[in-house]
Amino acid sequence: MDSAPLHQAIARLAAEMTAHGKHRDDPAREVMGLLGDRWSTLILLVLETGEWRHADLRRTLGQLSAEQAISQRVLTLKLRTLERDGFVARTITGSVPPKVSYRLTPLGRDLHGQARALIDWINTRADNIRLARERFDAADS
Repeated sequence: MDSAPLHQAIARLAAEMTAHGKHRDDPAREVMGLLGDRWSTLILLVLETGEWRHADLRRTLGQLSAEQAISQRVLTLKLRTLERDGFVARTITGSVPPKVSYRLTPLGRDLHGQARALIDWINTRADNIRLARERFDAADS
């Protein structure tokens, strides 16, 4: 078996990772991790519907999630991470007390579109994924 194509493919992958995602804090790794965490994608999906105040967002996330509730601290940390990466904008009004709201930025809307496409891809293949799991679990028994 000729291993030259395999080595070339691995070399291309290594070059891509060196350029874009080899280090723990590189955007390619961090954003993929963000999309794979428990709350960030759901936050993107909700914020895509418009601007939200913290308490309303927290309540809605709890209603939509199987986990039932997100702590105020975790939501704040997730929103800060999304804000730091440029996906979410925070607005503070000058009223007393100040009101803070969150919305997607253009970059956040773009990320939402990519996440939505991935979710749609998964949903259209859910039966195949379930079947593969059943086969694997049966063979593993």
